[in-house]
Amino acid sequence: MYSLRILTAGLAAAGLLGLAACAGGSTAATPGRYPTLDGKAPLVIGHRGASGYLPEHTLESYKRAIELGADFIEPDVVATKDGELVVRHEPNITATTDVSTRPEFASRKTTRQVDGVAETGWFTTDLTLAELKTLRAKQPMAERDQSHNGKYAIPTLREVLALARSEGARAGRTVGVYPETKHPTYHVNAGLALEDRLLALLAEYGYTAKNSPVIVQSFEVANLKYLRSKTAVRLVQLIDGDGVDAQGRVTLKPPFDKPYDFALANNSRTFADLLTPAGLKEIKTYADGIGPWKAYLLQARQVDANGDGKPDDLNGDGLIDERDRVLLPPTPVVRDAHAAGLFVHPFTFRSEAKRLVSDYRGDAAAEYRKFFEMGVDGVFSDFPDTAVKARAR
Repeated sequence: MYSLRILTAGLAAAGLLGLAACAGGSTAATPGRYPTLDGKAPLVIGHRGASGYLPEHTLESYKRAIELGADFIEPDVVATKDGELVVRHEPNITATTDVSTRPEFASRKTTRQVDGVAETGWFTTDLTLAELKTLRAKQPMAERDQSHNGKYAIPTLREVLALARSEGARAGRTVGVYPETKHPTYHVNAGLALEDRLLALLAEYGYTAKNSPVIVQSFEVANLKYLRSKTAVRLVQLIDGDGVDAQGRVTLKPPFDKPYDFALANNSRTFADLLTPAGLKEIKTYADGIGPWKAYLLQARQVDANGDGKPDDLNGDGLIDERDRVLLPPTPVVRDAHAAGLFVHPFTFRSEAKRLVSDYRGDAAAEYRKFFEMGVDGVFSDFPDTAVKARAR
């Protein structure tokens, strides 16, 4: 844990003492406290498990995340043809399983609309649980270890909940589960609405109260409002974006510009509008926190020192990526969210050098420390061990 001296010095260096005081009251002046909403240490959330090391959304990946110290593990929830809840990043499983190599499923390849975009591939909603269980997971990021491809089965959400409980007991601590309802409108249109199925399963584990070790998240709004009418468990409004421009601003293009239910309702508001003080106040009426893309909290711009209209290659490697951006001052989002009574869990933190802004000098822990100093209440991490170590400093 940060000592008061280290924490205060870090905040002063970052120009964040005022932000911390506003966001957490007397947080920065109280030993043993963080500039989080409640003064407690920020959570480390194993994003899709320990997906930096093992194929995402597998029991092996979740177990590794727990072993590495994650407080919560994050399963993305989709439904099978026969209505079972399983964990995959998307209903389209082409990139994350070996389904494309299985001749018995060749005829299932199809094109479906997901959030208004035509996607071609294989979908969980066209496979039964028994069929899905014959598939094996693979690592979708080419630059990551591919040696575990084909080894691990696709788990059900029930199996993930059981794993969190058993592994938590083994470790002598409570391990939370942080499910995301993936593409709620898509599932409604498929006749496989997620919400009541999810609540029924959580209730089997006694997860019905605000202090239950579960947090439910969604990029849509209507389903969160529905969930709030049915449960007291903590809910999180996710905030997406399309990309980042040269000045570090989040760009907003469909389908990543707004919650999809907003698009269907011809609601002109975007994800950025939800991060205004008025938007955050509205979110507080149905959710307990926000999960924004981290670019909304801390922006980084490209540099064009020679004025040739092209971004400078700051590290001289012949590529333009995050390493060629420089940090700007923090935005007011954390402060404003805390003022509204919302906790803040940004995504996604990754350790590969090409994903780290130049200021961090290739040190992934430095990025975590920066966000912890800003007062975030948790982080979604592909490499939870790095996040845990950074939090301990």
